[in-house]
Amino acid sequence: MRDLDPRDAQVLEELYGPAPKKPKGKKRWRVAAVVLLAVVCVAGAELLACRFFEPALYEEIVAPVRRAARAAGECAGRAGAAVARSAGEAAGALSSGAAKAGDALSSRAAEVREIYRTWTEERRAPPEEAPELLADETDSVLAQPELAPPKEMLNPLISNLVEREGLFYLTGGGVDVVYYNQTDESRAEQRYGSDRLATHGCGPTAMAMAVSTLSGETVDPEDMAKLCVEQGYWCRSHGSYLAIVPGVAERYGLRCESVDLTALEESDLYNHLSSGGLAVALMTKGHFTKGGHFILLRGETLAGEILVADPASRDRSLIPWDLSLILEELSPSRHDGAPLWLLYPAE
Repeated sequence: MRDLDPRDAQVLEELYGPAPKKPKGKKRWRVAAVVLLAVVCVAGAELLACRFFEPALYEEIVAPVRRAARAAGECAGRAGAAVARSAGEAAGALSSGAAKAGDALSSRAAEVREIYRTWTEERRAPPEEAPELLADETDSVLAQPELAPPKEMLNPLISNLVEREGLFYLTGGGVDVVYYNQTDESRAEQRYGSDRLATHGCGPTAMAMAVSTLSGETVDPEDMAKLCVEQGYWCRSHGSYLAIVPGVAERYGLRCESVDLTALEESDLYNHLSSGGLAVALMTKGHFTKGGHFILLRGETLAGEILVADPASRDRSLIPWDLSLILEELSPSRHDGAPLWLLYPAE
């Protein structure tokens, strides 16, 4: 196709407007592509010829490429293995955690069901009857006596109630006795089973005094009450079973002997108290109670009178008592060693 005469081109331009210009960018890209293809082809042809005519040179050229390819493949393989291993471990941990969580939830659900079952059964059950005492067993619920003490309180130089390092001690006997009072405001509402310590706790309070004095271990009445409930010495609504005395003594390593009142030698009792021993006495209606009551015998005066530690009265604990009066007002109960037990210090 011949070139247009400039005059014809001018005429055409006037009739149809200027001719469209060819894009220069596309032409450049096409040229670059052709050049690149030519280079690749030439390089490929040269590499192919080199492979047949110069194998050593060919191996030298392609060896780095092969090493790079192998390294890339190995790296990708290790990365894939690591990812797979991590995914497996994560899945295992997730599965184990889910299993443990499921077990914990199942266990807790079982506990809740058991608590609910017990609660509903207790609500449906009739009220538990208080156990009956034995025919000759004294009810040790606190009932203050109507009889006035027969004597005045002792001279403080003979016997007194003193405080040492947060504890109160009764002095003047064969041994200074740690003293607790079940009716103190600080402990009156403490529990002895379902009962109040103030009204039903003379047994554990008396034994707390004895243990704290003779064993070298200080035991609070509240803790003693809990132990007595656990060991079965608490008698609902009636105080304590008489087995509390030998049972608690054995628990804390104290030697306990029951006194045969028909063969009692008063001198033996005096010697026991003056040498640092104690005696637990179960009293009946008289100067200490209107029902039943545990007290401690803790020593004697120079006049031969008995000193006591009464868990329900500080005043009665600081009054001298005739041994004959105490023996006369002992409980008639005669089982579990009652009504008089001798306690010896722990060895």
